[in-house]
Amino acid sequence: MSDAPQETSQSTEAELIAVRREKLAKLRELGVDPFGSAFETTHTPAELRANFEEEKQVKVAGRITGLRNMGKSCFFHIGDVLGQIQGFIAVKKLSDEQKAVFDCLDRGDWIGIEGETFITRTGEPTVKVEHFTVLSKSLRPMPDKWHGVADRELKYRKRHLDLMSNEESAAVFVARSQMVAAMRDFFHGRGYLEVETPMLQSVAGGAAARPFETHHNALGMPLTLRIAPELFLKRLLVGGFTKVFELNRNFRNEGISRRHNPEFTMLEAYQAFADFEIMAELVEELTCHLAEKFCGGLKIEHKNEEGNVVRTIDLSRPWKRASYHDLVKEVAGDDFFDLTPEQRRAKCDELGVQISEEMEDYEVIQQVFEKKVEEHTFDPCFVTRVPSELIPLAKVTPGGKTVEVYELIINGQEISPGYSELNDPDVQRERLEHQAGGEEEQLVDYDFIETLEHGMPPAGGIGIGIDRLIMMLTGAPTIRDVVLFPLLKKKE
Repeated sequence: MSDAPQETSQSTEAELIAVRREKLAKLRELGVDPFGSAFETTHTPAELRANFEEEKQVKVAGRITGLRNMGKSCFFHIGDVLGQIQGFIAVKKLSDEQKAVFDCLDRGDWIGIEGETFITRTGEPTVKVEHFTVLSKSLRPMPDKWHGVADRELKYRKRHLDLMSNEESAAVFVARSQMVAAMRDFFHGRGYLEVETPMLQSVAGGAAARPFETHHNALGMPLTLRIAPELFLKRLLVGGFTKVFELNRNFRNEGISRRHNPEFTMLEAYQAFADFEIMAELVEELTCHLAEKFCGGLKIEHKNEEGNVVRTIDLSRPWKRASYHDLVKEVAGDDFFDLTPEQRRAKCDELGVQISEEMEDYEVIQQVFEKKVEEHTFDPCFVTRVPSELIPLAKVTPGGKTVEVYELIINGQEISPGYSELNDPDVQRERLEHQAGGEEEQLVDYDFIETLEHGMPPAGGIGIGIDRLIMMLTGAPTIRDVVLFPLLKKKE
């Protein structure tokens, strides 16, 4: 064999890196480019395994994830996030130069292989390698083969290590990509047009949230990152788009938790001549379609770290519909809305719901709803007849105290709101100015009000929190497990 240095299980990380750098130098001495070039393939590792046929010439490339060198022969696996395939090399048939190159390979390196397919005596689909090509030398070792990346913070800070060593984590992100593609197909198939609206906005509208602020130097004007695309999508309704959707990134300069990341993915869709009931049916149909296609059915199991099922979410249709007031009364008492605001605050102490002095009465009620209803609702529930103070962009129901909306709760959190959209410009102006509380110039988009004066058709609208939806469908315990690169506090 060659004189290439070898790694041992007792080596420190610094020693392992030193060994790999020696191998890097050895490859260059042998006239091999350690960082390769283009390599034409016939299959991905996953494709080859899924459609395996014996005695077929193939060319496959991937990262070496396992390597068993037994002297005269070697079995190894190469793969990517979609899957892997086994390779076999008869080392004794390699030339001296090829042996020297092969001895410079480690777990983590990328290679291309060419050869004929066969099945081993143990039934493993395998490629008998006739030629191999070094594509990229890994200078740092992969995480431990058996334990992967166990430290949760390391998983989020160094997602590449998590993906290369944790098949379950990689599968979540592959599923996310496929689900998002399926959502696009779902809306395209129903005649919706996909659009893109500005992420830099002069007025942060469409939701009540604190924006990230920035400044455009050339124009000399302050801007914010969008908190929602809603007002621009409604401009398109005015312009004549009757079915429109956007998959978008939103930014809110607020807290971080297992359910919140400062930048997140939303799908917003608007349909002219529809209402919130029509949009509720749409989101119910979409969610069940995704569950059946990617989760094997409408029962979604959520497991703990030990692999034990802690909850099963049942998406079977039809989904429950209940009014906001009725749900709050179930947890706070039938007389809750007959109490004075001061008595409701005292009731919060009894219920163990934390409130602040600054909260208005409707915010106190909403706090009870979030802590005692929302966080304990796991199977789907459309919450309807929501107080008008909470949602200034939806039509008011007859009587004026609630709005024509649903809030879809699944897995203890809001997944999707849906509205019968407010299209009266005068009422919209009044609502937004009231919400602004004296800061109309900064918080009210008067250009949007002017746009509404040109006539927006009656419409239904929905927002879907993609990250939360993926959490529910995959059983992920935190939003950080479904966002590839979540925002984390900088390490000191």
